[in-house]
Amino acid sequence: MKSFLFSCIALFLSATSFSQDKTFSIHGKVTDSATGNPLAGASVFCQNTTTGTISNNDGEFSLRMTNGGYDLVVSYTGYETQVLRVSNNSQTKDSLHIILKEEDKSLSEVVVTGGGALADGWEKYGEFFLENFIGSSANAAQCTILNKDVLRFYYYKKSNRLKVRASEQLVIINAALGYKIHYQLDSFVNHYDTHISSYTGYPLFEELTGTTDQQNLWKKNRYLTYLGSRLHFMRSWYDSTLQDEGFSIETLDSGGSDNGVVLDNPYDSNFYSLDSGTVDLSLRGRIRINYKNRPPDKKYLIKNKFPLSAKVQISALDIPNGFSIEENGYFFEQNEITNMGYWAWKKLAELLPYDYNPE
Repeated sequence: MKSFLFSCIALFLSATSFSQDKTFSIHGKVTDSATGNPLAGASVFCQNTTTGTISNNDGEFSLRMTNGGYDLVVSYTGYETQVLRVSNNSQTKDSLHIILKEEDKSLSEVVVTGGGALADGWEKYGEFFLENFIGSSANAAQCTILNKDVLRFYYYKKSNRLKVRASEQLVIINAALGYKIHYQLDSFVNHYDTHISSYTGYPLFEELTGTTDQQNLWKKNRYLTYLGSRLHFMRSWYDSTLQDEGFSIETLDSGGSDNGVVLDNPYDSNFYSLDSGTVDLSLRGRIRINYKNRPPDKKYLIKNKFPLSAKVQISALDIPNGFSIEENGYFFEQNEITNMGYWAWKKLAELLPYDYNPE
């Protein structure tokens, strides 16, 4: 963790996509919970971005981010990782104090040694893991995990469940979009009885260097991937440009019916409000999102036995308690909202960082 960030610190500190007049600074200090001593060399980054750093000898760190919201991830070898939400509207963003606790060594030992892990886990479940973590799109075909040997596979027969963990940070090359992704995988879980897979972790993006032709191709592929994505949708709802950007929303019956009612005014003050730079949506239930400006991937249509002539990307969100959107498309609480349809089919290979700028 620390050695990786030492080698890449210059790149991450310089990486920013938006204009400098729409940025804000994050300052803080990392200390040990038991001694109060500063932790030098702690990894500090905003997940799903291209920006991170390490704490100095006094445990202090500083980041400059484009306006919006982020999950700030702070980790140090032998300590529990801390994650906190920050934004340009956060009052404490200039004086953060992150206190790290030493992790339970008995638990970490299991991960490091792979105790209970299947010796032939990759041979049995590697392809399945790739399809449900990286994806099965055209972009996914150009993704490679450089250190797949750090993956540990556990199968629980009683619950018919597969769990995958990593003893180190995964390093993934996305040759389609021009990114190296450093992914701190918490866990990947698949329930075979329900056919539901989920994973949690913290990605940090590094832009690849390449020829002019490669850079132009990556720029094009990123833009095509962005169109109709969840990130595109959230930014459009924040900016009140859904219709202009090609999106429409339908509310669905809670009884499970596919019949939708068009949401004529997605900015209705009864559920949509802008407060201190954050859009708060009190909308609850299931909504269907239609995107008309780019057709769905043929592989998605074939897998789900949909007509190959389909022209609209169709996704859905289950929203139990409403949510909030920041300027850069970051929204919270993400772990409470379930993706369905086209967005659920898209995996890590389609992920773009929050500091991606389609301009």
